[in-house]
Formats: sequence, structure tokens, C-alpha cells
Amino acid sequence: MSRWKELPASLDQRVRQLVVQLRRLKDRSGLSLAALAAKTSYSSSSWERYLNGRQLPPRDAVEELARVCGADVTKMLVLHEVAAEAWTDEAAETEEGEETAGVAPGAPTAPPPAGGGARPGPRRTTTVVLAVAVVALAVALAAVLLATRPWQGDRTTAGQEHAAVGDTPAPFVFVQGRSRPCDVQRHDGDLRAGYSATRTTLMDLKSSGWEVLEAQCLLRYHGFDPGLTDGSYGERSKDAARAFQKARGLVVDGIVGPDTWKELRR
Repeated sequence: MSRWKELPASLDQRVRQLVVQLRRLKDRSGLSLAALAAKTSYSSSSWERYLNGRQLPPRDAVEELARVCGADVTKMLVLHEVAAEAWTDEAAETEEGEETAGVAPGAPTAPPPAGGGARPGPRRTTTVVLAVAVVALAVALAAVLLATRPWQGDRTTAGQEHAAVGDTPAPFVFVQGRSRPCDVQRHDGDLRAGYSATRTTLMDLKSSGWEVLEAQCLLRYHGFDPGLTDGSYGERSKDAARAFQKARGLVVDGIVGPDTWKELRR
């Protein structure tokens, strides 16, 4: 199996999920980059960029790889569509950042007005909008902290902590050094810790959230120590996942995906 480079930490989680699935398909096929290039319309250097998260693969490339590897084409194209939205959003944010700095993408900087007077324009408007956005973000963060009250420690149970209005889960807030409680029970045939019912979410290093906390609790329940059950997927959790995968005869890559979830729920 290939020894992949770690994906960039800045890579959006939706793009990361697509790349991880593409890597798995290539590994399971046993094809080298050169062999993959020979069987598709894309060069080995292009595949190297796609599989290391440096460039979003085209839709046709994803479809061709799925067909060559005998995978579910529809599933891979759905992942690509979601990743493409994330990639577009990131590009838009970069462009907006350039405009905020006073430089429109691809356009020269406009000279100052004659006479040195101030000239109202988009920059002043953008500054006001950013200030309003910062205030709104601060208010939202304060609301989250008041709702979760991480400074109070683990006074609530897993079910109470994850409860929210209706069916919407409470926002996950990571607290350094805080280990949350695990109460694993069987529901409808599946083992659950009460933080997430997912069976498909992909998780690798840098992942965080309720799904990570659920996996950490299930790993501990099966006898594989993930370290702190804090909802952050670090090296200790990945080592525990590798050991669990090896014990269950799965692909040993430390990445929690559908196959690993299936075994964790048993």
C-alpha cells in the first residue's frame, strides 16, 4: 500500500473526504500512478496533484478512476460535487480577501484622488461590513460558550451535553485537555456512545467534532485506548484506530470510514 503524504491542514474537510476516497480506490486497485495514467485520460503528474490535495480533480477524472477501480460511480460523483462547492467557496473567500485589501484580482491599483482628499468607495463599505461581521461572530461565539459552558467540566452526561432544540445537535466546542464521558450502549443492534449515529463519516488527523468523540468512545469500549476522549482526532486516536483495524482484518490506515464504523458499531 502507498505511503501517502499527509494532506494540507488547510484543506477543507469536504475536499479531504474526496481525496481520501480516491486514495483508497487507487490503493485497492494496486495501480501505480503510471498505470493509472495509462488507463485514464489524465497524466501521472496530474494524478499526483489530485491525490495529494494540491488540485481539485475534474469530474471526468473522478468518474474514470471509479470505473477503472470498479467503484460506485454515483457515490464518487456526489463526493466530487460536494468537494467542488467547498473548493469554489475557498476561492471566493480568497478573492474577497484580496478585494478587502484594496486590490481587485487581476486589476492594477487605482491612483489616489488629486488633492489628497479622502474618496469614499468600496473599501470603506467593506470595512464597515467586516466590522459588523466581527461583532456578529463575537456574539455567536459568546452564545455558544454560554450554552456549552466548557469551564464547568463534565457535569452533564453524554446525552445531555449533545442535546439541542429539536433534532439539531448542539455546536461542538473543543476544549484543550478536557475528556468527555463515554456511556456506550446498544441501540437497535448498534453500539452507540450518544454523540453521533454516523456510519459513514470519514475521519483522519485534524478532524474534530461529535463524530470523532463517538469513534473515540467506541474505540475505548472495544479495548483500544484513543487517549483523551475530547473530540479531536490526533496521533493517539489514529494509532488506536490502526490497532483496531488490524484486529478486525480491515485496511490498516488509521482513517475511520464506513468499513471501520461498521466494525465499531458491532
